[in-house]
Amino acid sequence: MLHKLLIGTLPLLPRPVMRHFAGKYIAGETLEQELAKLREMAGRGFSGVLDILGEGSSSESHAREAAEAYIQGAEAVAEAQLDTYVSIKPTHLGLNKSEALALELFGLVAARCRDLGVFMRIEMEDHPTTDATLRIYEALRPEYERVGIVLQARLHRTLVDIENLAPGPVDVRMVKGIYLEPAEIAHTDPSSIRRAYLDCTRRLLTRGDVHLRLATHDEGMANDLIELMADFEVPREDYEFQVLLGVQEQLWERWKLEGLNVRVYVPFGPEWREYSQRRLRKNPELFKAVMRQMLPA
Repeated sequence: MLHKLLIGTLPLLPRPVMRHFAGKYIAGETLEQELAKLREMAGRGFSGVLDILGEGSSSESHAREAAEAYIQGAEAVAEAQLDTYVSIKPTHLGLNKSEALALELFGLVAARCRDLGVFMRIEMEDHPTTDATLRIYEALRPEYERVGIVLQARLHRTLVDIENLAPGPVDVRMVKGIYLEPAEIAHTDPSSIRRAYLDCTRRLLTRGDVHLRLATHDEGMANDLIELMADFEVPREDYEFQVLLGVQEQLWERWKLEGLNVRVYVPFGPEWREYSQRRLRKNPELFKAVMRQMLPA
């Protein structure tokens, strides 16, 4: 009840107040602000991920505008010679309207990224979109080598999805999964999600043709992952940890000093407020974490 009441007040907060709280986690509203933050991260020794905030495009024209914005972002990071890739939510490119539309637009972005030498990742959203997202990924793989996918440990189905990936090299961003899903299809307690994450990572490693990107701020689980990678004799330069802008920066710095690769996910865009409110509504635990950051100790 408290969560619902607090969430209900978010639209009432003045935009400058909301922007102040979001500023630690979002680069800004413009591509120029995004590039400035990515350059800052590069200067500190961290590679980057460019993400334009938005999901659930309201129309085909909105989805096409998002695809063009991603192309402009890819062109900008290529021109700036930044070690940064682009990461795109399927519903931002219209998957909620049409799978054919999303495949067309992902293909347009992937083709331009290939020309530029920029990697593109297809993100994973809530479970109703999983099958279509995997179909889009598999459709693009034969033509575009520099395309990756996200897999969510939270979902029971993910081990099966790993088994069903087509033969050949894959680039996977492994995440716990931010979307709260029904207990009948997903792990719901933190310990089981951690175990599932390790199980999925282990299964991916047995493929022998995987490039792993381990997205986590869970230090204990990260230590287990480092041991797992050592067990499979994966050199530290061949995998990386991925982190969110503004979250547990001391941990990134320590990993970097230990010789681990760390890549920072840097979101931006004019839809930051709408996106943030949707995410906070969907995930009470995320809202609690934000509130802890906002309140004095």
